[in-house]
Amino acid sequence: MQVDELLKLMVDKGASDLHFMVSSPPVLRIDGKLVLLEDLAALSSKDMESAFEQVSNQEQRTTFSKERELDFPYSTPGLARFRVNALQQRGTISLVFHVVPSKAPSIDELGLPEICKQLILKPRGLILVTGAAGSGKSTTLAAMINHLNESERRNVITIEDPIEFLFRNKKCLIRQRDLGDDTKSFSSALIHALRHDPDVIVIGEMRDLPTISTAMMAAETGHLVIGTMHSNDAAQSIDRIIDMFPFGQQQQMRLQLSQVIEAVLSQVLLTRIGGGRIAAFEIMLGTGIIRRQIREEKGHEILSNIEQGKPEGMQSLDQALADLVIRNVITQEEALIKSGHPARLQQFLQSQH
Repeated sequence: MQVDELLKLMVDKGASDLHFMVSSPPVLRIDGKLVLLEDLAALSSKDMESAFEQVSNQEQRTTFSKERELDFPYSTPGLARFRVNALQQRGTISLVFHVVPSKAPSIDELGLPEICKQLILKPRGLILVTGAAGSGKSTTLAAMINHLNESERRNVITIEDPIEFLFRNKKCLIRQRDLGDDTKSFSSALIHALRHDPDVIVIGEMRDLPTISTAMMAAETGHLVIGTMHSNDAAQSIDRIIDMFPFGQQQQMRLQLSQVIEAVLSQVLLTRIGGGRIAAFEIMLGTGIIRRQIREEKGHEILSNIEQGKPEGMQSLDQALADLVIRNVITQEEALIKSGHPARLQQFLQSQH
């Protein structure tokens, strides 16, 4: 089995992912749906070992034999770059290839909210991009960095797992660090990044207390910090950060977070009518009212203030979904599946008719 041939097929068909596992033919993900390549034979464990050897080097194979899981980049000249995840399941290798476009997209190309252009030019503070795995957070981050790179002179350091989009310096100096090859952990990379005279620090994933704690300190000391989290909405993102800290520190962290938070962008990925995908966003901005609600532990009131904050550029996910349905970009069924509050979404749709 020649992996590069299947990767070419993946790119030609516009798939986002290619899955290899024992006892199944290769599977593509196209517009969010899994498509079995039924004309190909089911893969054997020997096929899987061969596929892994074709795309990995000796050091990566040694790491995999110890850890039983591995993330690494793979490139096919003239075709594309891929993020590869290998893991062991039922004693055999399983592989997923995720295609990474060679050029970071623009905010306008992706149809991201206009507020993204303003947020990335902020001089300091904390911006969170949140959502489920595979919801397009890395692509949103890349588009925002791309806009910054074309707009202002800043020193940018990214910490990624692994590096996806490659940036060429335009107005910015951009250093990209790969977790594993260039640094051992997000938290230690973040501490060293602060000694490298940064203006902007991009954290691929804020998933542990040392990383979150250092990120908040960096935002407090005059840096713009942008990070991703696996959370569904703004209120949940705030609670998740606070809950990371020991109980005795939580009130102090609420105060600190309320002072540094600039925005939380929570996104879901949807299938467009006619094919293709589009992201819908909940947008929470660090307004005076939102900051007070974070300080006073009133997370349950954040959503209603987001809904009322349209003049400032805020919107709830249901408001964004309703807008996409009304503009005939997505179906009502698709919107209801992705909504956390379907009854509220129905109200927004009815109010527009």
